[in-house]
Formats: sequence, C-alpha cells, structure tokens
Amino acid sequence: MNNTSWTQLWLDYEKKRGKVSLDKDNIAVLIDGFTENNRIIKSIKNELLKAFKGLYGKEILFAEKESSIDESTYRIAITKSENMASEGYLIDAEDKGIVINASDENGALYGVFHVIRELMRGTKLREIKAECKPSNPLRMMNHWDNMDGSIERGYSGRSFFFENDNFYINDRTRDYARMMASTGINGIVINNVNVKDAATDLITDRYFFRVAELSELFADYGIKLYLSLNFASPIELGGLKVCDPLDEEVIKWWDEKFAEVYKNVPLLGGFLVKADSEGRPGPFTYGRNQADGANMLGKAIAPYGGIIIWRCFVYNCTQDWRDRKTDRARAGYDYFKGLDGEFLDNVILQIKNGPMDFQIREPVSPLIGGLTKTNQMLEVQIAQEYTGHQIDLCYLMPMFKEVLDFKTYCSKDKDTVADVVSGRTFGNKLAGMAAVINTGDDTNWTGNYLAAANLYGFGRLAYNTELSSEEIAREWVQMTFNLIEDETDKLVSMLLNSRGIYEKYTSPLGIGWMVTPHDHYGPSVDGYEYSRWGTYHRADHLGIGVDRTDKGTDYAHQYYPENAESYNDPDKCPEELLLFFHHIAYDRKLGDGRTLIQYIYDSHFEGEAEAEELYETWKGMEAHVEPEVFASVCHRFEMQIANAKEWRDQVNSYFYRKSGIPDEKGREIF
Repeated sequence: MNNTSWTQLWLDYEKKRGKVSLDKDNIAVLIDGFTENNRIIKSIKNELLKAFKGLYGKEILFAEKESSIDESTYRIAITKSENMASEGYLIDAEDKGIVINASDENGALYGVFHVIRELMRGTKLREIKAECKPSNPLRMMNHWDNMDGSIERGYSGRSFFFENDNFYINDRTRDYARMMASTGINGIVINNVNVKDAATDLITDRYFFRVAELSELFADYGIKLYLSLNFASPIELGGLKVCDPLDEEVIKWWDEKFAEVYKNVPLLGGFLVKADSEGRPGPFTYGRNQADGANMLGKAIAPYGGIIIWRCFVYNCTQDWRDRKTDRARAGYDYFKGLDGEFLDNVILQIKNGPMDFQIREPVSPLIGGLTKTNQMLEVQIAQEYTGHQIDLCYLMPMFKEVLDFKTYCSKDKDTVADVVSGRTFGNKLAGMAAVINTGDDTNWTGNYLAAANLYGFGRLAYNTELSSEEIAREWVQMTFNLIEDETDKLVSMLLNSRGIYEKYTSPLGIGWMVTPHDHYGPSVDGYEYSRWGTYHRADHLGIGVDRTDKGTDYAHQYYPENAESYNDPDKCPEELLLFFHHIAYDRKLGDGRTLIQYIYDSHFEGEAEAEELYETWKGMEAHVEPEVFASVCHRFEMQIANAKEWRDQVNSYFYRKSGIPDEKGREIF
C-alpha cells in the first residue's frame, strides 16, 4: 500500500479540501475554564489547527478572552461546565458561534471531534448541535501484537508498536492515538494476551522508559495505556518455583513488582490477563479458582488506582468430544458463575460476545447478565479472524448491535446486554466494551480499505450504543470518501448487507466453524482444530447440529428461563441459531417451507451470487474513487468471490454426500 492520503483514514482533512464549505471567513477559538497548558487541551488546539488548515486552508485564532474577538469573527467556545456527565459534551449554536460545553478535558476533546466530523460531512458550523455522553465508562481496543513485530490474527501488515523486540513511538503512533480518540476510545492494550518471550519484560526496566513514553502520548488524547500480563511472571522474571496466587512469596513478588511498575509508569491504566486457556498459565495449575488469581493481582495493584481485566475465555481445548455431554460453550459459565460476587472492585471480567470464539453467528454469552454481583465488560473482535480476514467485506456493526440489544432477562428493566455492560443494570463503575484489533503497518491500516469501517464503527458504537449500524456506516463513508449522494447510499448498503452475505456462503443457522484449522480462512467442513475425536458440527447421514438442550449438553439452561425455554425447543428456537442448539434432520422443514438441506444448498448459492453483486456495485463507483483504492478493493472482491465459490462448493458437496438428498433445483453440486 502506498496511498499516503489513507494514512489518516477518516481524519484526512486535506482530502475534503474544496468538498466542504465554511460559512464564515474568520474563526476564533475561546477556551474558558480549562487550563491552557493541559495536555489534552493542547491536543484540542492542534487538532483544530489541523482541521481548519486541511479542510479550508485557513488559520484560526486562539483568543484569550471574548472581548478580543472581532464582531465579524465566528467563534468556537470550549467551556467547562461542572454539571455535565463525565466525558460528555453539549454543543449549541449562538449568534456569535457555537459553544462546546464539557465537564472534563476528555468531553471537550470528543466535542471538538464531533464538530470536525460534522464539518467533514458537509454540515454548516451554525447547524451543528449535539448532546452526548458515553454509554460505557471503558471503551477499549485490545491489540494482539507480538514484540517480534508479528500480529496474531494480523491481516494488515506488521506491528507499528514493536519490531525485533524493539519498541517504536513515532508519528504513526500519534496518528493512531488521534484516530482512536476521534471515535471515543479511552483505553488501549498494546500487546498480545498470549504473553511470551520479550513481552514478559514489558514490566521490567528493559522497557519502562518506552512504556512510560507511550503512556504519555496516549494521555495527550485522553487514553489510558494497558498491558497484557504473563501470569507466570514470578517464575519467568522472579525465579520463583511457582506462580500460585495464594503463595506468600508470589504475593510479595507481585506487590513489589507493581510498586516498581507504577514508580516508573505512573499513568498506566492496568493489565489484561488471559489465564488457564490454550496453554496459558493460570490459577488452575495450583487447584485455585479464577477469583483467586484475579484478586491476588487486583489487591496488589489497588494502591496505584490500577485495574485488572480478567478474560473469561477459559476452556479445556483437549476435551473429549466423544462424550456428548462435553461442550466448550458451557465452559465460561461453569467456571465463573459460581464465583459471582467474589471478585474485588478493581477487577473486571471481560466476556466474549458469544460462548465460543467470534463466529459469524453465536448466541450471546449467558455470563453477560448471568453475573449480577461482578464487574463485567463485553469483548468483540473487529479483526476479522473468522469473518473474512479483511479480504471478504464484512461490516460487523449489525452483529454488535444485535448483541447489545439482546434481552438477557436478568432484571425487570435495563436487561439488555448494552444495559449490563454499561453498568446501568447493576450499578457497576467498572464496565464497558473492548474490541480485539489488528491494525498494522499497511499504509491504510486495515489491509482492505473498506475494513476501516469496523475500526471506526466500534469506537463510535462503544461511545454511543444508541447509534444505528446505518448511522455509523454513513458517517464513515461521508468522512472517508468524496462520493455523490447516490454512491454514498450504495456503499452504505453494501456495508449493511455484507455480514448477512458472508454468513450465507459460510456457516448459516448458527453452526459456526467449518473453517480451515488454525488459519481460519476458507472452508474445511470437518476442520475444527480441537475436534480430534469428532466433528464440531456433529453431522451424520440423518442431520446436523449440536444438541445443547436438556437432552444433550444442557447449555441452553445456562440462560434465564425466558431464553432457555426458547433455545431448548427446536420449534421456538430462532432459526438463525437452530443448529447451534439442536441436531436437526435434513428433511425437517423450516419456517419458509424449505427443508434444512435445501436451505443449506440455497443459502450457499445465494451468498456467492450476492458477493458477486457487491463487486458489481463497487465497480460502478470507479469514477468517484481514487484509482489505487478502487483497484485494491477490486482485488479484495475478486478474492472474496473465489472464497465464496469454494465455500459454496465444498459445503454443498459435503452435505449432498452426507445426506444423499439432491438439490431440488437441479443445480450442479461438485
């Protein structure tokens, strides 16, 4: 990638020069109530300078007092207002200009980015009005970068934080912080949850200076830096024989280590921990539970105001699938539900949106809302690990909205996932959303130019869960491209339809997986990497699907009764999740009258055809898109169509041979 204009993504102000107009010639900015030399206020000033210079070729004046502003000059007043929500802002128009009210610097920063966003979309200054406050206290990005420069599930180049165990901080790092702040992100984990090799040393004097430097840079944009932590550090760094969380020497080691860390990196937000899963060390090794491990760290970090984010991705990857009662989906609830209320106040459990692993369709994890006395936050993935590797177009906001809107029935009201993870339901102060991200050193950050919609979209949705998928997509398209209105509508429609199309030609009805093991791109119907004793989907010559009812693994009854009753009954179960919860005969008729096997055939033919339609729509935009961007996205669509054809042919052939039932439409199945 060498299209330099895309290094700024949706903050490329110069791309909009001449495309948006300014209704006043002279602009002055007045900052009232905030300390002028505050680091975030300085960033606000710099961003306003960049924006007006880039958008309009104009300099702006920073005035010390209102009386110094000429009557002919339009003003932008940034005013401190004590009665507003933390990190929120109110934008209102006055005769002389607009006023951005905020109770704190973060709110002021977000208010300024709101104004810039609207200007880039073509809104007149005098027409910009808004009242916004964050839906979630914590709005985080989780990088899976390794210190050798590789990125686990990286589809956008190599790490821009690390290379050959070195730590880089440069203009790209600052641009990244600006982009994240512009969407409302206030926390970033920079290294892989699978902490190994040099990454264990991030909490040593080998890297303290660079970690502190990055924490300062992030703080300029209201962002807290977090690190992933190796639970076995007392062994690997301290020379202890164990990392047992109840061992007195281990406890002492962590007390001393966190004192050292915060002496050198006082702005550090805390740590993310993956334990007891996929070979990672954890408390289970010593017969302890997850609360023992998390609380030991939480107690040690408490004096410094830090938090421990403990991932609930805990399961036994070597379980024997010949036992039909064994079910990976049960693991999170089984391990954590009984510990509800036992975690310290500065520990937050990070729970994946589904019980498995970021599939294109899963039910919402029953832990969300199932825990009523524990801090919890939602984890989603915008790195397209199972959703097309940023080759296939798959806009994920519709999926995230479905998750957020899901009713858990954990309370009489305020019972949606959005209510729970925001802290509104149970009054949690530590709550929010996190996304696994894989931005790399590709010039366009996300490999596929269109994949940046997910990067932008998550930040906006985490800040305001009331935004619709369409509103977010339209914002991103209008800020990123210079399209006529009709073309904007087409690209927004492409984004909104893409997730459903991908689901059709890969794994509809909630069956999931069937991807190439370990790589997770392309079809391998029997390819689930941990199903060494049988297929994940459990298809036989009579039907397909996993029985998770009370006659099978009984996973369905981990939910509150209203959902459990629906999931447990194949006649009531939502069809999009039918094969997740039930083993269904191929000749069973679905709601539209088609048999299950015919639905499998049809959906894969339809999905591939609709992927081709996406490409045709994109080709019609050639006159309105930069040539390099157009060509690059065309190449991605060509790869997507090849992938869709392979999925269609392999899945349909597999189930034709398995069931012996031909396609009633007479299409050729290879």
